[in-house]
Amino acid sequence: MTDQATTPVATPKNNTAVLPARPKLRQLPPFKVILHNDDTNTMEHVVETILMLTPLGQQEAILRMLEAHETGCSLLLVTHKERAELYAEQFLTRQIMVTIEADE
Repeated sequence: MTDQATTPVATPKNNTAVLPARPKLRQLPPFKVILHNDDTNTMEHVVETILMLTPLGQQEAILRMLEAHETGCSLLLVTHKERAELYAEQFLTRQIMVTIEADE
């Protein structure tokens, strides 16, 4: 038998593993999705569409629709740009006007 040299393995003194630092994730800039009032869609159609396309519940959908009806516009939600653009396209397919803008 030959005697091989062994390399000592370092172990933490408190028996906890040392994990590498996780890289910080960059957060995408937020964008507002804004519902606009119009004279062509019924309130029911607007609420139905909000419920269909967003995660908002019925009470929130009604409140946002009423705010747009009374003031001209209402903030529906805030998300990243690509999803905000998708919401705008989806609302447009249901003939409801929403716009997006950067949330500063």
